[in-house]
Amino acid sequence: MKLESRVRRKGLRSLLLAGFSMPWLFSGVALAQRMNSGRLLSLNEMVQPIVKGAILLNKDLQIEAPLLADNGSLVPIQIQVQSPMSEQDHVTQIYLLSQRNPVTQMAVFQLGPWNGRAEVSTRVRLAGTQEVIALARLSNGEFRYKQMEIIVTESACVDAS
Repeated sequence: MKLESRVRRKGLRSLLLAGFSMPWLFSGVALAQRMNSGRLLSLNEMVQPIVKGAILLNKDLQIEAPLLADNGSLVPIQIQVQSPMSEQDHVTQIYLLSQRNPVTQMAVFQLGPWNGRAEVSTRVRLAGTQEVIALARLSNGEFRYKQMEIIVTESACVDAS
């Protein structure tokens, strides 16, 4: 029996509930969310969709995180960018990027001169040992970055969650 007639007869919902696998139906979902299937991305592959050719410097940014994370579900990370945070010279965004997670962009923080300090702290999920990139966009259009390898003994987010 052809697939199309089976879908018409039983209905798409009942086939999905019965566990019928249709990868062709959801093939565009992973691309729309920029998901990577565990493939390790290069620094250039991670930052170029955001930077788009702007000046990128490896300076004035610090990442504080454990070198060894026992559980990839709760990895604390703190990012600090050296900036005067004045009206003319301040950090506008801080991005947290993952080399291996299903979705590369883990977080984006919006900042401005009202923050006083360019500093954020959060917890992230990591799908195994990987490089984590902190990327800061400045008000003058420049970008600063820092990368850090975090060794994860028990992976998280292996199911794209």
